[in-house]
Amino acid sequence: MSLKNPRFILPVIVFSQFAGTSLWFAGNAVLPDLILELSLDLSAVGHVTMAVQAGFIIGTLIFAAMNMADRYSPVKVFFACSVLGALFNLSVIFASGYATLLSARFLTGFFLAGIYPVGMKIASDWHKEGLGKALGYLVGALVLGTAFPHFLKFAGADLPWRFVMVSTSVLSASGGLLLLLTVSDGPYSGKKGDFKPSVMFKLFKDRNFRSAAFGYFGHMWELYTFWAFVPVMLAFYKAGFESELNVPIWSFLIIAVGCLSCIAGGYLSQKRGSKYVATVSLMISGLCCLISPFIFDLSYPVFLLIMVIWGVSVVSDSPQFSTLVAGSADRSYVATGLTLVNSIGFTTTIISIQILTAVWVEWLTPWAFLILFAGPLFGWFSIRKFKVHSTTL
Repeated sequence: MSLKNPRFILPVIVFSQFAGTSLWFAGNAVLPDLILELSLDLSAVGHVTMAVQAGFIIGTLIFAAMNMADRYSPVKVFFACSVLGALFNLSVIFASGYATLLSARFLTGFFLAGIYPVGMKIASDWHKEGLGKALGYLVGALVLGTAFPHFLKFAGADLPWRFVMVSTSVLSASGGLLLLLTVSDGPYSGKKGDFKPSVMFKLFKDRNFRSAAFGYFGHMWELYTFWAFVPVMLAFYKAGFESELNVPIWSFLIIAVGCLSCIAGGYLSQKRGSKYVATVSLMISGLCCLISPFIFDLSYPVFLLIMVIWGVSVVSDSPQFSTLVAGSADRSYVATGLTLVNSIGFTTTIISIQILTAVWVEWLTPWAFLILFAGPLFGWFSIRKFKVHSTTL
């Protein structure tokens, strides 16, 4: 039975998004156990992470090329991918070596392509106005979902590592089922699009779509690389000051605080617009990038305060860029636009992570973090060209 009250629908979509994205870092949360059990080397950390990212990128490209969530019910696509992603996530339990482990994580990432961007599509189909607020909750759910496996690992410290994989798989499948049973396709979905791979190229001919997409790419250059290096930055500061700084706890707090800023940015977007929120976020996180080489000489409280501010601003623009992309795309191909932009954005993260990693390993200097500034700078120049035609944007 479909419940058509939008006040009920958004919490369901948000929970389902949280449940589905809990699959993202489930493998990372139990990686120390996998390294021991499968006799892997320490490079497994990078390989497992890259397998999920690569699966997501390829999945989003295929979903975009096939216009999946525009040709078919996005709710049903979300449900199917939640279940399939859960099954491949669970298959890690039966991995016998590197090949099977990486394959399981790759396929988990592949079906995440039908969860994260499709969840945004479902939200856009239900919110003609206030989409920025809705997507603020959704990206906040993504932030919590990616961190949740680490909480499970902590909570189930006395349980076998398989507890994390089983729990996240059950959670993902349950979230997809809840969405299927309680939410119908939204009233603002537009007509179903035909199978047209060429749509991927035509979308970028629209100036606003191009501006929002390029702004998002700049944002993504910084976001995941910053998240990946938060523990490294904290450990570097700790080593320099020989302080008692708790790296795991502060890493979690600095990243997780982005959930609150996404939600707050969503509410602010209702008054000032998504472009305004995205622009301010880029400016603040860009400033953090610029001063990053100098913060390691500051006192403990000031250093942590700047890191928290960075964690707040680095992701608060994400739902607003998605709002701008969804609002400027052809209504028949919103999911295709969101999925395509996600795919290219996540490809950008791989490049920035690899570059910063190479520079950091070679020179071990905080000046390396200036590389992140290229993202906010490019994003700011791109979003300036976006022409606002609606108060909802």
